[in-house]
Amino acid sequence: MTVVDTHAHVFPEITRAESLRLTGSEEGPWLRVSDGPGAGMMMAGAREYRPVRRTLWDPAERVADLDRLGVDVQVLSSTPLMFGYSLPTERAVDWCDTVNSRMLDYSSHAPDRLAPLCQVPLQDTEAACATVSGAMRQGFRGVHIGNHLGDRDLDHGALLEFLAHCAEQDAAVLVHPWDLPSGPRFSRYMLAWLAGMAAETHLTILTLILSGAFEKLPASLRLLFAHGGGSFPYLLGRADNAWHRRDLVRADSPRPPSSYTGRFSVDSAVFDPGALRLLVDVMGAEQVMLGSDHPFPLGEEEIGRLVRESGLTPAEKEAVLGGNAVRFFGLNHPVKEAVR
Repeated sequence: MTVVDTHAHVFPEITRAESLRLTGSEEGPWLRVSDGPGAGMMMAGAREYRPVRRTLWDPAERVADLDRLGVDVQVLSSTPLMFGYSLPTERAVDWCDTVNSRMLDYSSHAPDRLAPLCQVPLQDTEAACATVSGAMRQGFRGVHIGNHLGDRDLDHGALLEFLAHCAEQDAAVLVHPWDLPSGPRFSRYMLAWLAGMAAETHLTILTLILSGAFEKLPASLRLLFAHGGGSFPYLLGRADNAWHRRDLVRADSPRPPSSYTGRFSVDSAVFDPGALRLLVDVMGAEQVMLGSDHPFPLGEEEIGRLVRESGLTPAEKEAVLGGNAVRFFGLNHPVKEAVR
Protein backbone atom coordinates (compact mmCIF):
# COMPACT_ATOMS: atom_id res chain seq x y z
CA MET A 1 0.00 0.00 0.00
CA THR A 2 1.38 3.40 -1.00
CA VAL A 3 0.87 6.03 1.73
CA VAL A 4 0.55 9.61 0.46
CA ASP A 5 0.16 12.67 2.68
CA THR A 6 -1.54 15.37 0.60
CA HIS A 7 -1.42 18.26 3.08
CA ALA A 8 2.06 19.21 4.28
CA HIS A 9 3.82 22.56 4.30
CA VAL A 10 7.25 23.97 3.53
CA PHE A 11 8.72 27.36 4.37
CA PRO A 12 11.90 27.71 2.29
CA GLU A 13 14.87 29.52 3.71
CA ILE A 14 14.20 33.10 2.70
CA THR A 15 16.03 35.83 4.58
CA ARG A 16 14.54 39.14 5.64
CA ALA A 17 16.72 40.95 3.11
CA GLU A 18 15.42 38.72 0.30
CA SER A 19 11.85 39.17 1.44
CA LEU A 20 12.20 42.94 1.56
CA ARG A 21 13.83 43.06 -1.88
CA LEU A 22 11.16 40.86 -3.48
CA THR A 23 8.02 42.10 -1.73
CA GLY A 24 9.01 45.71 -1.06
CA SER A 25 7.31 45.34 2.32
CA GLU A 26 8.78 45.69 5.79
CA GLU A 27 6.14 43.13 6.87
CA GLY A 28 7.11 40.48 4.32
CA PRO A 29 7.43 36.83 5.41
CA TRP A 30 10.84 35.30 6.02
CA LEU A 31 12.44 32.53 8.03
CA ARG A 32 14.68 33.14 11.03
CA VAL A 33 16.83 30.10 11.64
CA SER A 34 18.59 29.87 14.98
CA ASP A 35 21.93 28.26 15.74
CA GLY A 36 20.22 25.78 18.03
CA PRO A 37 19.21 22.23 17.09
CA GLY A 38 16.25 22.46 14.75
CA ALA A 39 14.68 25.68 16.00
CA GLY A 40 13.33 28.39 13.74
CA MET A 41 10.77 31.15 13.62
CA MET A 42 8.39 32.16 10.85
CA MET A 43 8.52 35.93 10.71
CA ALA A 44 6.31 38.67 9.31
CA GLY A 45 8.72 41.56 9.15
CA ALA A 46 9.92 42.14 12.71
CA ARG A 47 6.97 40.22 14.17
CA GLU A 48 7.37 36.64 15.34
CA TYR A 49 4.59 34.65 13.68
CA ARG A 50 5.14 31.02 14.73
CA PRO A 51 7.95 28.85 16.11
CA VAL A 52 8.79 25.97 13.76
CA ARG A 53 11.08 22.98 13.55
CA ARG A 54 13.76 22.15 11.06
CA THR A 55 11.60 19.77 8.99
CA LEU A 56 9.85 22.86 7.59
CA TRP A 57 12.93 24.00 5.68
CA ASP A 58 15.31 21.01 5.71
CA PRO A 59 14.40 18.24 3.22
CA ALA A 60 16.74 15.69 4.83
CA GLU A 61 14.90 16.11 8.13
CA ARG A 62 11.60 15.82 6.23
CA VAL A 63 12.52 12.53 4.60
CA ALA A 64 13.74 11.19 7.94
CA ASP A 65 10.31 12.04 9.37
CA LEU A 66 8.56 10.28 6.50
CA ASP A 67 10.71 7.17 6.98
CA ARG A 68 9.92 7.11 10.69
CA LEU A 69 6.20 7.60 10.11
CA GLY A 70 5.78 5.16 7.25
CA VAL A 71 4.82 7.76 4.64
CA ASP A 72 5.93 7.05 1.07
CA VAL A 73 5.15 10.40 -0.57
CA GLN A 74 4.29 13.86 0.69
CA VAL A 75 2.59 16.48 -1.46
CA LEU A 76 4.22 19.75 -0.43
CA SER A 77 2.74 23.23 -0.42
CA SER A 78 4.15 26.53 0.75
CA THR A 79 2.96 28.01 4.02
CA PRO A 80 -0.12 30.24 3.42
CA LEU A 81 1.69 33.17 5.04
CA MET A 82 3.76 33.23 1.83
CA PHE A 83 0.91 33.65 -0.69
CA GLY A 84 1.69 37.33 -1.36
CA TYR A 85 -1.80 38.16 -2.61
CA SER A 86 -1.59 41.76 -1.41
CA LEU A 87 1.50 42.55 -3.50
CA PRO A 88 1.49 44.46 -6.79
CA THR A 89 1.44 41.98 -9.66
CA GLU A 90 5.04 42.48 -10.78
CA ARG A 91 6.36 41.90 -7.28
CA ALA A 92 3.95 39.00 -6.73
CA VAL A 93 5.24 37.26 -9.87
CA ASP A 94 8.86 37.59 -8.73
CA TRP A 95 7.93 36.46 -5.22
CA CYS A 96 6.08 33.37 -6.46
CA ASP A 97 8.89 32.52 -8.87
CA THR A 98 11.35 32.61 -5.97
CA VAL A 99 9.17 30.53 -3.65
CA ASN A 100 8.49 28.01 -6.42
CA SER A 101 12.17 27.74 -7.27
CA ARG A 102 12.95 27.02 -3.61
CA MET A 103 10.13 24.44 -3.51
CA LEU A 104 11.72 22.66 -6.49
CA ASP A 105 15.13 22.74 -4.82
CA TYR A 106 13.61 21.31 -1.64
CA SER A 107 11.77 18.53 -3.48
CA SER A 108 14.80 17.62 -5.60
CA HIS A 109 16.37 16.14 -2.46
CA ALA A 110 14.04 13.14 -2.90
CA PRO A 111 11.91 13.62 -6.03
CA ASP A 112 10.28 10.20 -5.64
CA ARG A 113 9.15 11.12 -2.10
CA LEU A 114 8.44 14.87 -2.25
CA ALA A 115 5.84 16.14 -4.74
CA PRO A 116 5.65 19.95 -4.89
CA LEU A 117 2.70 22.23 -5.57
CA CYS A 118 3.37 25.73 -6.88
CA GLN A 119 1.89 28.98 -5.64
CA VAL A 120 0.65 31.74 -7.95
CA PRO A 121 -0.02 35.50 -8.02
CA LEU A 122 -3.75 34.89 -7.76
CA GLN A 123 -4.53 38.63 -7.74
CA ASP A 124 -3.75 38.72 -11.48
CA THR A 125 -5.51 36.02 -13.50
CA GLU A 126 -3.24 36.23 -16.55
CA ALA A 127 -0.09 36.05 -14.42
CA ALA A 128 -1.53 33.23 -12.29
CA CYS A 129 -2.41 31.18 -15.37
CA ALA A 130 1.06 31.73 -16.84
CA THR A 131 2.67 30.67 -13.57
CA VAL A 132 0.67 27.44 -13.43
CA SER A 133 1.48 26.60 -17.04
CA GLY A 134 5.19 27.11 -16.45
CA ALA A 135 5.13 25.23 -13.16
CA MET A 136 3.51 22.16 -14.68
CA ARG A 137 6.27 22.05 -17.29
CA GLN A 138 8.84 22.22 -14.49
CA GLY A 139 7.47 19.18 -12.69
CA PHE A 140 5.01 20.55 -10.16
CA ARG A 141 2.02 18.32 -9.46
CA GLY A 142 -0.46 21.17 -9.18
CA VAL A 143 -1.09 24.43 -7.38
CA HIS A 144 -1.83 25.56 -3.83
CA ILE A 145 -4.18 28.53 -3.43
CA GLY A 146 -6.01 30.37 -0.68
CA ASN A 147 -9.77 29.95 -0.43
CA HIS A 148 -10.56 33.57 -1.28
CA LEU A 149 -9.02 36.79 -2.50
CA GLY A 150 -10.18 39.66 -0.35
CA ASP A 151 -13.97 39.79 -0.70
CA ARG A 152 -13.90 37.58 -3.80
CA ASP A 153 -14.60 33.90 -3.27
CA LEU A 154 -13.71 31.19 -5.79
CA ASP A 155 -16.98 31.71 -7.69
CA HIS A 156 -15.75 35.14 -8.88
CA GLY A 157 -15.36 35.30 -12.66
CA ALA A 158 -11.59 35.84 -12.67
CA LEU A 159 -11.00 33.02 -10.19
CA LEU A 160 -13.29 30.70 -12.16
CA GLU A 161 -11.20 31.50 -15.22
CA PHE A 162 -8.08 30.52 -13.28
CA LEU A 163 -9.64 27.25 -12.07
CA ALA A 164 -10.74 26.38 -15.61
CA HIS A 165 -7.16 27.00 -16.76
CA CYS A 166 -5.91 24.61 -14.08
CA ALA A 167 -8.21 21.94 -15.51
CA GLU A 168 -6.82 22.60 -18.99
CA GLN A 169 -3.26 22.26 -17.68
CA ASP A 170 -4.12 19.07 -15.75
CA ALA A 171 -3.06 20.83 -12.54
CA ALA A 172 -4.58 19.56 -9.30
CA VAL A 173 -5.67 22.38 -6.95
CA LEU A 174 -5.26 22.31 -3.17
CA VAL A 175 -7.46 24.97 -1.53
CA HIS A 176 -6.30 26.11 1.89
CA PRO A 177 -8.03 28.59 4.24
CA TRP A 178 -6.06 31.73 4.94
CA ASP A 179 -6.52 35.36 5.99
CA LEU A 180 -8.67 34.11 8.84
CA PRO A 181 -11.37 36.00 10.75
CA SER A 182 -9.91 38.41 13.28
CA GLY A 183 -11.04 40.60 16.14
CA PRO A 184 -11.47 40.11 19.87
CA ARG A 185 -13.73 37.07 19.51
CA PHE A 186 -11.05 35.20 17.55
CA SER A 187 -7.96 36.44 19.38
CA ARG A 188 -8.02 33.91 22.24
CA TYR A 189 -7.19 30.21 22.36
CA MET A 190 -6.24 30.04 18.65
CA LEU A 191 -9.94 30.34 17.79
CA ALA A 192 -9.12 31.79 14.38
CA TRP A 193 -7.52 28.43 13.57
CA LEU A 194 -9.92 26.21 15.50
CA ALA A 195 -13.18 27.82 14.32
CA GLY A 196 -12.21 30.30 11.61
CA MET A 197 -10.45 27.81 9.34
CA ALA A 198 -13.39 25.41 9.38
CA ALA A 199 -15.82 28.24 8.67
CA GLU A 200 -13.73 29.65 5.81
CA THR A 201 -13.53 26.32 4.01
CA HIS A 202 -17.23 25.62 4.56
CA LEU A 203 -18.07 29.05 3.15
CA THR A 204 -16.00 28.53 0.01
CA ILE A 205 -17.40 25.07 -0.77
CA LEU A 206 -20.99 26.23 -0.29
CA THR A 207 -20.35 29.32 -2.39
CA LEU A 208 -19.03 27.23 -5.29
CA ILE A 209 -22.11 25.01 -5.08
CA LEU A 210 -24.87 27.58 -4.54
CA SER A 211 -23.49 30.07 -7.06
CA GLY A 212 -23.69 27.45 -9.80
CA ALA A 213 -19.89 27.59 -10.27
CA PHE A 214 -19.63 23.82 -10.61
CA GLU A 215 -22.03 24.02 -13.56
CA LYS A 216 -19.52 26.31 -15.31
CA LEU A 217 -16.28 24.56 -14.37
CA PRO A 218 -14.93 21.57 -16.31
CA ALA A 219 -15.76 18.23 -14.72
CA SER A 220 -12.05 17.38 -15.11
CA LEU A 221 -11.04 20.00 -12.52
CA ARG A 222 -9.45 18.32 -9.50
CA LEU A 223 -10.12 20.27 -6.29
CA LEU A 224 -8.92 19.25 -2.84
CA PHE A 225 -10.03 21.14 0.27
CA ALA A 226 -7.89 21.00 3.40
CA HIS A 227 -8.94 20.20 6.97
CA GLY A 228 -11.65 17.71 6.06
CA GLY A 229 -13.61 20.32 4.14
CA GLY A 230 -14.02 22.39 7.29
CA SER A 231 -17.54 22.22 8.67
CA PHE A 232 -19.14 21.45 5.30
CA PRO A 233 -19.52 17.65 5.67
CA TYR A 234 -21.08 17.95 9.11
CA LEU A 235 -23.62 20.62 8.13
CA LEU A 236 -24.49 19.33 4.67
CA GLY A 237 -27.94 18.28 5.83
CA ARG A 238 -28.65 21.86 6.89
CA ALA A 239 -27.64 23.14 3.46
CA ASP A 240 -29.80 20.55 1.67
CA ASN A 241 -32.76 21.40 3.87
CA ALA A 242 -32.35 25.10 3.08
CA TRP A 243 -32.04 24.41 -0.66
CA HIS A 244 -35.33 22.52 -0.69
CA ARG A 245 -37.21 25.07 1.43
CA ARG A 246 -35.95 28.50 0.31
CA ASP A 247 -35.81 29.80 -3.25
CA LEU A 248 -33.16 32.31 -2.18
CA VAL A 249 -30.81 29.42 -1.46
CA ARG A 250 -31.44 27.49 -4.68
CA ALA A 251 -31.66 30.52 -6.97
CA ASP A 252 -28.44 29.74 -8.87
CA SER A 253 -27.91 26.07 -8.07
CA PRO A 254 -30.01 23.59 -10.05
CA ARG A 255 -29.31 20.70 -7.69
CA PRO A 256 -29.09 20.31 -3.89
CA PRO A 257 -25.65 20.66 -2.31
CA SER A 258 -25.32 16.95 -1.53
CA SER A 259 -25.34 16.17 -5.27
CA TYR A 260 -22.00 17.99 -5.74
CA THR A 261 -19.80 15.99 -3.35
CA GLY A 262 -18.33 14.10 -6.29
CA ARG A 263 -16.91 17.33 -7.74
CA PHE A 264 -14.24 17.83 -5.08
CA SER A 265 -12.16 15.98 -2.52
CA VAL A 266 -11.18 16.66 1.09
CA ASP A 267 -8.32 15.58 3.29
CA SER A 268 -8.59 13.43 6.42
CA ALA A 269 -7.32 15.99 8.96
CA VAL A 270 -10.27 15.72 11.37
CA PHE A 271 -8.49 14.04 14.34
CA ASP A 272 -11.45 11.94 15.52
CA PRO A 273 -12.59 8.44 14.45
CA GLY A 274 -16.27 9.38 14.48
CA ALA A 275 -15.62 12.49 12.42
CA LEU A 276 -13.60 10.47 9.92
CA ARG A 277 -16.39 7.90 9.60
CA LEU A 278 -18.93 10.65 8.96
CA LEU A 279 -16.58 12.33 6.49
CA VAL A 280 -16.27 9.13 4.45
CA ASP A 281 -20.00 8.47 4.66
CA VAL A 282 -20.82 11.98 3.41
CA MET A 283 -18.13 12.39 0.75
CA GLY A 284 -17.54 8.78 -0.27
CA ALA A 285 -14.23 7.02 0.38
CA GLU A 286 -13.03 7.89 -3.13
CA GLN A 287 -13.18 11.63 -2.31
CA VAL A 288 -11.11 11.54 0.92
CA MET A 289 -7.29 11.61 1.05
CA LEU A 290 -4.79 11.43 3.87
CA GLY A 291 -3.75 14.90 5.02
CA SER A 292 -1.71 15.75 8.10
CA ASP A 293 -0.84 19.49 8.10
CA HIS A 294 2.72 18.31 8.84
CA PRO A 295 4.94 19.60 10.38
CA PHE A 296 2.87 22.17 12.28
CA PRO A 297 1.81 21.56 15.90
CA LEU A 298 -1.90 21.44 15.00
CA GLY A 299 -1.22 18.66 12.48
CA GLU A 300 -1.44 14.91 12.93
CA GLU A 301 1.67 13.93 14.86
CA GLU A 302 1.63 10.28 13.73
CA ILE A 303 0.65 10.68 10.10
CA GLY A 304 -2.04 8.20 9.07
CA ARG A 305 -2.68 6.77 12.51
CA LEU A 306 -6.28 8.01 12.56
CA VAL A 307 -7.05 6.23 9.29
CA ARG A 308 -5.13 3.07 10.15
CA GLU A 309 -6.85 2.66 13.53
CA SER A 310 -10.31 3.70 12.32
CA GLY A 311 -13.26 1.45 11.65
CA LEU A 312 -13.00 1.99 7.90
CA THR A 313 -12.95 -1.13 5.77
CA PRO A 314 -9.60 -2.33 4.37
CA ALA A 315 -10.60 -1.06 0.92
CA GLU A 316 -11.56 2.34 2.33
CA LYS A 317 -8.29 2.58 4.26
CA GLU A 318 -6.26 1.75 1.17
CA ALA A 319 -8.09 4.40 -0.84
CA VAL A 320 -7.77 7.13 1.81
CA LEU A 321 -4.17 6.36 2.78
CA GLY A 322 -2.84 6.60 -0.75
CA GLY A 323 -4.81 5.13 -3.61
CA ASN A 324 -6.92 8.22 -4.17
CA ALA A 325 -3.94 10.57 -3.98
CA VAL A 326 -1.86 8.56 -6.43
CA ARG A 327 -4.59 9.05 -9.03
CA PHE A 328 -5.50 12.63 -8.03
CA PHE A 329 -1.94 13.95 -8.28
CA GLY A 330 -0.83 11.62 -11.09
CA LEU A 331 1.88 10.11 -8.91
CA ASN A 332 1.88 6.96 -11.02
CA HIS A 333 3.03 9.05 -14.00
CA PRO A 334 6.48 10.63 -14.37
CA VAL A 335 6.64 14.41 -14.23
CA LYS A 336 6.75 16.17 -17.60
CA GLU A 337 10.25 17.43 -16.90
CA ALA A 338 12.75 16.35 -14.29
CA VAL A 339 12.59 18.43 -11.12
CA ARG A 340 15.80 20.38 -10.98
